[in-house]
Amino acid sequence: MRAEKINAPQGITIARRAPSRPWVGTSRTADPHRAAPAAAPDPEVPAKAARRRFTADDKRRILKLADACTEPGSLGALLRREGLYSSNLTAWRRQRDAGTLSALTPKKRGRKATGRDPLLIENEKLRKENARLTMRLRHTELIIDVQKKVSQMLGIPLATSEEGGSD
Repeated sequence: MRAEKINAPQGITIARRAPSRPWVGTSRTADPHRAAPAAAPDPEVPAKAARRRFTADDKRRILKLADACTEPGSLGALLRREGLYSSNLTAWRRQRDAGTLSALTPKKRGRKATGRDPLLIENEKLRKENARLTMRLRHTELIIDVQKKVSQMLGIPLATSEEGGSD
């Protein structure tokens, strides 16, 4: 290591240390204190990343390769090559050991569709219709009551039940 003495104003001596060798994998520039220019970032960014889905055959193939890895580091190399985490293998092994073929197929995300009973659907429909007809009957009865009161105030006789009326 070497140090250079620099004469500063008013006779003060400052020592500046030059690096003995650059970092591994970096290029040495003319000025060791200046960083090398960085590569321009790619402006193309996808709007939304797509979630990867693995078919049952892909999962079986990867599990078979993972089970064949016996040398140290070979499983890590497989995971890096396939772009997976070890938790994926753990989950897939559990699904495989459960013995169901459907467990290895990717599950649909989101709210699950419920198989509704047709009788419940019809019952709900009839309840709504009943509520609508009950409201309509109340309105009709209110109109009839108003007509009766108006006829009493004006002195108009109402038709009797023998004549086809309602009273």
